[in-house]
Amino acid sequence: MQVNAYPVLYSFRRCPYAMRARLALAVSHQTCELREVVLSRKPAELRQASAKATVPVLVDTDCRVLEESLDIMLWALQRHDPLCWLPVQGNQADAMHLIKRCDHEFKPQLDRYKYPNQFEIADPGTPRFGGAGFIFDLEQHLTRARYLSGAHWSLADAAIAPFVRQFAHTNSAWFASQPWPKVETWLANFEASPLFQSVMTKHPPWQPGQAQTLVFD
Repeated sequence: MQVNAYPVLYSFRRCPYAMRARLALAVSHQTCELREVVLSRKPAELRQASAKATVPVLVDTDCRVLEESLDIMLWALQRHDPLCWLPVQGNQADAMHLIKRCDHEFKPQLDRYKYPNQFEIADPGTPRFGGAGFIFDLEQHLTRARYLSGAHWSLADAAIAPFVRQFAHTNSAWFASQPWPKVETWLANFEASPLFQSVMTKHPPWQPGQAQTLVFD
């Protein structure tokens, strides 16, 4: 595997897993070479780096490969965490538990709600109802504090918000009609933030041999 001057990030702009990885890389000011992937035409270099070939994948300058979005987030923040996104010891277990619920409980419901035909779901309202239970739990967290882990935006918020965003945009009118005003405000503030806008910049698909696209410096 070729050694690179900067970590290489294979990403896809709209993927919520890739989105949360980019958020952490950006806030940690970890300069990376961005390689935007077209999921229907994954480059051979991505497949060589990772047999899974799913985004995000980060290849460090020592050729270490990180294939999980949460691992990329932690890798970046453990290097540099200027806004104190990593949870303090007392909140760490709660934050990681909430992220785990998002990934293993909420995300499967989200996929079935968003792509009912793919999963042969006769009534999309069923997975929507299942996903709504997690959103109501977030509402309770945000009733007790401004953010999911306390007084400021942190790892749990960044790891979960991209998935809630996708859920909300599946049927925006329905989402806006639900009794979760704290979640709506939290999500709206996330989408309006300069950080979110910066990581959602459009880049052309990466091609071998092209000039490096350096981001997050």
